[in-house]
Amino acid sequence: MNKIFWAADSTVQTNDFTTYPQTGIGQVFPLFVKNEYQIVNHAKNGRSTKSFMDEGRLKAIEEKIGAGDFLFIQFGHNDEKKEDPTRYTEPFSTYMENLETFIRVARDHSAYPVLITPLERRCFMDEKHLGIGAHSDYVAAMKQTAEKNNVPLVDLYSMSRMELKRAGEKNSRRWYMFFPEGEYKNHPEKSEDNTHLRYDGAVNFASLIAKGLKEIGGIYAEMLLDDLKL
Repeated sequence: MNKIFWAADSTVQTNDFTTYPQTGIGQVFPLFVKNEYQIVNHAKNGRSTKSFMDEGRLKAIEEKIGAGDFLFIQFGHNDEKKEDPTRYTEPFSTYMENLETFIRVARDHSAYPVLITPLERRCFMDEKHLGIGAHSDYVAAMKQTAEKNNVPLVDLYSMSRMELKRAGEKNSRRWYMFFPEGEYKNHPEKSEDNTHLRYDGAVNFASLIAKGLKEIGGIYAEMLLDDLKL
């Protein structure tokens, strides 16, 4: 069975009922792939490329990944946090260098790395217009890394911005942890979280990643369900 390892942050991590209704993209991605592919989700809340490696999480992947497997690499939300030296990376130096380390781990084990740009936040200025957000330099740096290292890239950032603009400020709330007081028994307080996802959002943005893989084609499209309409 081919494995899809995922190195990422809270937008991807697998959640349990203690954090419900929060749902990660990696948690729902099995909806889009054939049964012979197994998702091994190492994504963890709050991690950047730096802290993920410093905590030994990439090492744990390296010990298990093998020939024919895939490594999905999706960071940015926490690399940009200048106030936290344990996580911050400079986009056009340390961030790119760290991404190349992830790429080498995959290739050294005859696995296939895939770079995925970070999901956009709900950074609306008004009902229809998004602000610039904080990811721009990291998206540009990841694209440069993909080109330099000849690694396929799924531009989730650009696709998610288009989805957010299409939905608008109010309708996009259902995708994120943005809801009124009393909607969930185990999360009775209101939430105005514009970063983390609920189930509908995780499925929606996972479908964009599947769309990107389908467009890349070859072995990256072969993992997806047949006749998948995206």
